[in-house]
Amino acid sequence: MTARCGVKIGYARVSTQDQNLDLQLKALKKADCRKIFREKMSGFNRQRPEFQRMLDQLRPGDTVVVWKLDRLARSTRDLLNTMETINDAGAKFQSLSEPWANTTTHVGKMIMTVFAGIAEFERDLIRERTSAGREAAKQRGVQFGRPRKLNPDQVELVGQLLAGGKAVREIARTFNVHEATIYRVAATLEGRV
Repeated sequence: MTARCGVKIGYARVSTQDQNLDLQLKALKKADCRKIFREKMSGFNRQRPEFQRMLDQLRPGDTVVVWKLDRLARSTRDLLNTMETINDAGAKFQSLSEPWANTTTHVGKMIMTVFAGIAEFERDLIRERTSAGREAAKQRGVQFGRPRKLNPDQVELVGQLLAGGKAVREIARTFNVHEATIYRVAATLEGRV
């Protein structure tokens, strides 16, 4: 049994139905793509049917070829996720208009690795800033999460009504809250004792 030789698989996309794929198809055929997936859909939608079919059919040794990077992805994050999917399939990637975006070469692999490292660095910075911002907000007294259904005075009154034997359903109706809220207040009050 002979090993399967990888093939070039093209992906062509335009954003609207009235745009034309001819220029991309011509370039992909000239690049010897054996199969070309075609799509007329916005690149912001990662759940594009033909795009997904192409990714699902990738085999080790295949090369995904696009006319330009923006035909494949609309953001750096999306591009890197797509590159990861292609790499995980054992396939490679080539953009005909951006010679540096070509993982079939050592230089192209290095550049894509640098992009991935920059994206990871950016994610870490965002995470760090978000964490610092939340901490600063907490120190200023900002409350996170859903607003409380009952204020502290109401919570105390609920405790008194429960201690006096009033029914949970009746207390919930009085404060216009769900019974589960009263049960949570009761559990909290029991935890304090």
